[in-house]
Amino acid sequence: MSSPTLFDCLATIPDARSRHGIRHPLSALLGVVALAVLMGRTSLAGIARFGRQFGPKLAFALGFRRGLTPSTSTLSRTLAALDPVAVEDALARWVKARLPPTDWEHLSLDGKTLCGSRDGEVPAVHLLAAYAPHAQAVLAQVRVDAATNEHKAALQLLGVLPLAGRVVVGDAAFCQRDLAERVVQSGGDYVLIVKGNQEGLRVDVEGGFAFEDAARGIAVATSPCGRSSA
Repeated sequence: MSSPTLFDCLATIPDARSRHGIRHPLSALLGVVALAVLMGRTSLAGIARFGRQFGPKLAFALGFRRGLTPSTSTLSRTLAALDPVAVEDALARWVKARLPPTDWEHLSLDGKTLCGSRDGEVPAVHLLAAYAPHAQAVLAQVRVDAATNEHKAALQLLGVLPLAGRVVVGDAAFCQRDLAERVVQSGGDYVLIVKGNQEGLRVDVEGGFAFEDAARGIAVATSPCGRSSA
C-alpha cells in the first residue's frame, strides 16, 4: 500500500465553514497553501499572489471548480477557523508515512516561541515539538498555553507518539518523574539533563559518578598490575 500524499492528508481536515455559500473546496484551498509555502511564500498575501500567478491551470489541477484561487481575506478567514490539532495530525501522518523507522529512533523535545506572533496584550504563540534529528523533521507539535507549561505539554505530546525502542532527549525543563515514567511505560528510553530544577537528583547523580571514580581509583591502586615492583 502506497503512502498517502500530502494532499490526501490535508483532505482529512474537517471543514468548519457553513455549507452555504462555500466557494472554494477546503482541500483545494489547503493544497494551494501547502504548495505556496513549499515554494517559499511566507505570508497570506504571498500565497494569494502565488495562486493568481499560475492561474486557472493550477487552480483546476488543485480542485478549484471555477479556476480561481482564494483571495487574502478568504485565506485568512478559512485558516483561522481550522482546528489546529486536526491540522497537526494530518501533517504528522504525512511526515511519519515517509520516514523509515530508523530515521526517528531519536526524538528531541524542544519548545520555541513564534517570532512576531505576539499581538498587543495577547502573548506570543509557544509550541513544543518532537523533532527527529536524523530525518530533520518535526513529527508532532502542540501549543503550550499560557496557563500551562512545557512539562505538561510534553506529556500530551508523548501520548500521541509511538515510543517503543526510541530514545527521548530533553533539557532540564523535561527532567520530571512522570515524563520519564511515560517514556518507559511506552517502551522507550530517555536522556534528560539534570540541573538545579532537580537539586536532590543532581546531588545523587554527582555522588554516583564520584563513587564510580573513587572505586575505579581504588581498584587500580590495589590490583597487582597497578602496584610498582619492589
